[in-house]
Amino acid sequence: MNVDAALVRELAQLLGEAGLTEIEVEDGGRRIRVARQGAPLAVAPVAAAPAPPLPAAVAAEAPAAAPDGQAVRSPMVGTAYLSPEPDAAPFIAVGQKVAAGATLVIIEAMKVMNPITAPRAGTISAVLVTNGQPVEYDQPLVTIA
Repeated sequence: MNVDAALVRELAQLLGEAGLTEIEVEDGGRRIRVARQGAPLAVAPVAAAPAPPLPAAVAAEAPAAAPDGQAVRSPMVGTAYLSPEPDAAPFIAVGQKVAAGATLVIIEAMKVMNPITAPRAGTISAVLVTNGQPVEYDQPLVTIA
C-alpha cells in the first residue's frame, strides 16, 4: 500500500485543529486512520475484520438476565467501570433513582474514558455488568424501569 505522506500530514493537522482523538478516511480500497493517544500521533492502515460472534451461552444469558425496563446498551467495545476511581463509590445501585443524563458507567476504549449516561429518568432495576468487566458492542449494561 502506498501511503500519501501529504494526506497523513493533512489528517494529523485536522485532528489537532478539531480536537479529535482519531480520524479515518477511505478512498476506494485504501483506508487510513490517524489516531492520537496522548501527545504523539499514530498512523496505521486499517483492515476491516468482522467481530467474532459471542458464544451462544453468553448471548442467551444477556437477554435472559435483563429484567423489565429499558436496557441501556454499550455503544462500544471496551472495559466497564462502575465508579469514577477504584476506591470511589459506584455511580449507581439497584433501586436508585437517576435523572436523564446521569452517568451510569464508564467504558474505557483505547485509553479513553467514555461516560455512559441515562437516556431518561427512572429507577435502576438491574446492573448487568461488574466493575472491570470487558463489554461488547450493544451489550446490555444497566436496566432502567
